[in-house]
Amino acid sequence: MNPLLSEFDLAPFSKIKNEHFKPAFLQAMEAARSEIDAITANREKPTFENTIEALEFSGQQLDRVSSVFFNLNSAETNEKIQQIAQEVSPLLAEFGNDITLNEALFKRIKSVYGQKDALSLSVEQQTLLDKRYKSFSRNGANLPDDKKKRLREIDAEASKLKLKFGENVLAETNKYQKHITNEADLDGLPDGAKEAAAQLAKSKDKEGWLITLDYPSYIPFMKYAKNRELRKELSMAFGSKSFKGDALDNQEIVLKIAKLRQERANLLGYKTHAHFVLEERMAETPENVHSFLNELLDKAKPAAEREFEQLENFAKDLDGIDRLEKWDGSYYSEKLKQKLFSLDDEQLKPYFKLENVIEGVFLVAEKLFGLQFEQVSDIDTYHKEVKTFRVYDSDKNLISIFYADFHPRPGKRGGAWMTSFKPQCKRNGENVRPHISNVCNFTPSTPTKPSLLTFNEVTTLFHEFGHGLHGMLANTTYPSLSGTSVYWDFVELPSQVMENWCYEKEALELFATHYETGEIIPMELIRKIKESATFQEGMQTLRQLSFGLLDMSWHGADPSDITDVKAHETAAFAGTNLYPDTPETCMSTSFAHIFQGGYSSGYYSYKWAEVLDADAFAYFKEKGIFNKEVASKFKEHVLSKGGTEKPMVLYKRFRGAEPQVEALLKRAGLLVED
Repeated sequence: MNPLLSEFDLAPFSKIKNEHFKPAFLQAMEAARSEIDAITANREKPTFENTIEALEFSGQQLDRVSSVFFNLNSAETNEKIQQIAQEVSPLLAEFGNDITLNEALFKRIKSVYGQKDALSLSVEQQTLLDKRYKSFSRNGANLPDDKKKRLREIDAEASKLKLKFGENVLAETNKYQKHITNEADLDGLPDGAKEAAAQLAKSKDKEGWLITLDYPSYIPFMKYAKNRELRKELSMAFGSKSFKGDALDNQEIVLKIAKLRQERANLLGYKTHAHFVLEERMAETPENVHSFLNELLDKAKPAAEREFEQLENFAKDLDGIDRLEKWDGSYYSEKLKQKLFSLDDEQLKPYFKLENVIEGVFLVAEKLFGLQFEQVSDIDTYHKEVKTFRVYDSDKNLISIFYADFHPRPGKRGGAWMTSFKPQCKRNGENVRPHISNVCNFTPSTPTKPSLLTFNEVTTLFHEFGHGLHGMLANTTYPSLSGTSVYWDFVELPSQVMENWCYEKEALELFATHYETGEIIPMELIRKIKESATFQEGMQTLRQLSFGLLDMSWHGADPSDITDVKAHETAAFAGTNLYPDTPETCMSTSFAHIFQGGYSSGYYSYKWAEVLDADAFAYFKEKGIFNKEVASKFKEHVLSKGGTEKPMVLYKRFRGAEPQVEALLKRAGLLVED
């Protein structure tokens, strides 16, 4: 019996074998097609219930199979799973097109859409109808047959290219290992990082130490290792991922994806891919995005240039460095930060034992939203490191199942993300609760030390947990409007706002205790954390803006004439460059957010959401960071509402006004007082 084809609530991970996936996909697609056929064969007049609602709740088994499979392809993949992904992705793209290009189905949707003003629909129903109609019209339902056929070809090809892009980057990351046998080459590296490198080497039956391109290995090396040549080697390896002209090279893939997206947008009547994407975003148009990015660039660039000059002078005075290179940035920034604030990650890490930070984020959620997290061992997982929790409200009602997967593994892609194994919805009188997961790549424990997080990892954990809360606290009728199913430039608000609690004394004292002595983090360190929060904020802002501008350069103009990925990227970075360029490196070829994930024409949304989060947290600060009234408004108007209404409407209901960019500039220390 195929466990994926049985009725299941909790994903039956331990029963699933690789050979179950493809048959499950094929059968679930067949079942979904039958459900669609039943809608189109209905002889009754099209209504919201028999067409829009019926479509919304169709294909649920396929959604469950997909969520299990693609989450495993990110968090616990292997060659077989990657091969299945290559086989099923075009089938899923084709299936999606079979629905959106189904003329009989679209005819029924169009009929309901045409009478929407006379239907007395709720706001959520209106949103669903609007979203469903647009999902068809924006995917070619109004096109003639020859153009529909071309659209199908584009989607099938693009889905395979995106997968190949990601596989190449993962293979490049896993391929590079720096085997160090001379301990002097590790000079400057903290004991914890050295021990982790030794442990990694031992796991591969090697003497000495291994440094890889996984963040928990790479970042400490770039930040602390004195050996400049080795830093350069690692930086070049990291920056040249899939840019070596070999079998893992992504240059052609990048060009093909950009051009296919442009062709698709043109087919649908849009000027560029960005025009197509942004129609369904808070930002609305590429012009608005450029104007937003350039406004921040004007404010941040003078500060960034001052900070860079300070860093250059510091490196010159300290070590006689004549020209600061990319591989020097983290190292000298850390040294300068220590000098200015007498603060470094090694001082802070003992106060951030992973288990304590998890407990801390749970306590913050309890104080804000009344949630309680109970760790359990009776929920099936895909790896022994995954922790599982049942989440209850203060009346002991089940709110969510929560999975947490925190450490790097060979089959796990880098970075951190939130995902869902089952969405929330209301059906047949039941409020179906969601199954949510956070996946991260934090420093693992060693034989002598537990997993101690850097402060950056602490904020990452709070960030992903914010996405998690958006999923867990969802309270909508329809699954496609639930949780994080919101406009892409709104989705980062719940995650980024959560990071703010990491800087507050009242929150830190809940969980930041020394792993050996139990001492609460000293006030002096909290003060330094806050003071150093805006350290090099101009440079950090410029870096984020450069990524947003690179994204818009690929998607906000016709890419047909681009033949050289590196030359195009260099031009896009021209206004934001601080460090000298390294011809051997290229970001686009490993920029998974925009070429593999869903951030194409959307990378600006990180900064956009920072404006929202700075403005929202200013409200908390004004009333008290654990103020129940503000927290319940945030829960009611933002976290529980998903995509049921336009984000600005929801935000204004929470805040009472539109967000102000000044809130971000003030927090970042970039607001020049008159």
